Amino acid sequence: MTHLPPPPRPFHLPWWASGPHAQTLAARVLRSPDGPPFERERVETPDGDFIDIDWAPDPGPDSPVVLVLHGLEGSSHRRYVRNVCRSLLRHRIRPVAMNFRGCSGEPNRSLRFYHSGETSDPASIVELIRARHPGRRVGAMGFSLGGNVVLKMLGERPDGGRGLLDAAVAMSVPYDLAAGCDLLQRSRMGRLYSEYFLRSLREKIAGKRERLGGVLDLEAVDAARTIRDFDEHVTAPLNDFESASAYYEACSSAGFLEGVGVPTLLLHARNDPFLPEHAIPEERARLNPWLQWVMEDAGGHVGFLEGSPWAPRFWADEASADFLARALGTG
Repeated sequence: MTHLPPPPRPFHLPWWASGPHAQTLAARVLRSPDGPPFERERVETPDGDFIDIDWAPDPGPDSPVVLVLHGLEGSSHRRYVRNVCRSLLRHRIRPVAMNFRGCSGEPNRSLRFYHSGETSDPASIVELIRARHPGRRVGAMGFSLGGNVVLKMLGERPDGGRGLLDAAVAMSVPYDLAAGCDLLQRSRMGRLYSEYFLRSLREKIAGKRERLGGVLDLEAVDAARTIRDFDEHVTAPLNDFESASAYYEACSSAGFLEGVGVPTLLLHARNDPFLPEHAIPEERARLNPWLQWVMEDAGGHVGFLEGSPWAPRFWADEASADFLARALGTG
């Protein structure tokens, strides 16, 4: 029988940040930039590239370790990552924040970047953690794209991930990548979100433009105006997918939920502006006894902001840390 920690208390939506965009944007601004001191380690990869990871202080010799994965074009220094690392430390869990390739502040060496379904890099870091800390329990926490990666990493393994992780949390996951991209193009705010990400993605291409000239159609890349366009002309060809549609179909985590085999908390808001309600896989998630599905009517995308503007609280960050503490044995 599967034993999951009790679900978190309900989220209390504040009157002053009641809409999806207010939740998404206000949480981004009001999260504190402060966080635990990190010690950076560069991990060389078998293909000649590198991954930068940031270790927080170790609370104790038997403390669990949790790998934290950021979202699209994020990094270990984003406020939501630092905030959840603080919460994990309060629960005597050691966080390790991984920067996806090209996201640590320094361009990665290889032509390829990260993407929503690239699981070999985080899996290799989990194996490093286990080798470095034998006997400790290990978990993972993923935001948005990082949550998609965590769920795919577990669900694609024959053992459901039991040989890799002991527990996991995924927040505001774009479970259906195609539906999420399409939603962003149907509203003015969605297009603003897309342009925000595209500016950063274009900068990465510019830094490798000469090397990418023989691999990509740079005219088509320059003409890309949507996330789907970028994935069609960059993500797909760099990662051996026939098209953006093929990439979305292969990497959307909704298709991997039934395979997850470790205690995993899924936090989502029905009004998440990055995924339409019809694409939220609630029924599929509830069929797997290893998954604790928690969906609130409101909360935006990686928001779940409570309290007041002068004393904000971040419900999902604390709920995630509490779940991991209980599942990993410190709660």
